[in-house]
Amino acid sequence: MQLTRFTDLGLRAMMLLAAGESDGQRITTRSIATGAAASENHVAKAVSRLVELGMVSARRGRVGGLTLTDAGRTASVGWLVRRLEGDREVVECGGENPCPLVAACRLRRALADAKEAFYSELDRFTVSDLARGPTLKVLPVSFTPPIERNPR
Repeated sequence: MQLTRFTDLGLRAMMLLAAGESDGQRITTRSIATGAAASENHVAKAVSRLVELGMVSARRGRVGGLTLTDAGRTASVGWLVRRLEGDREVVECGGENPCPLVAACRLRRALADAKEAFYSELDRFTVSDLARGPTLKVLPVSFTPPIERNPR
């Protein structure tokens, strides 16, 4: 099963937020885009969905940024992927040109079971698990430092 680029960016954003959090850094959509080698627009869409899901808190303004919520730290990766991917079938059996084998097909059930096994395996991990230890040291985040004012 191949994840969409949207889900990939959502997972990378979560991992980069976890890494930045451990360093006490302010993380922005731009810094995630830089760290994930992706467009800021695509990352913004993924982050928006993560905010809707309650995984990320976003604060606007000069001292704003993104942070993981408690739910974001403890949610399983499987749960998160299910929400980002949606409940699509692995193969499309219907549509404009439905498969002629659909009435007696066993492949559809086998693929649905395999998809669930995939998600179940991901349920064993949280975002915090993925951003621990040696992984934390190699996560490439270009952090945005706070803007300093020049006293006049």
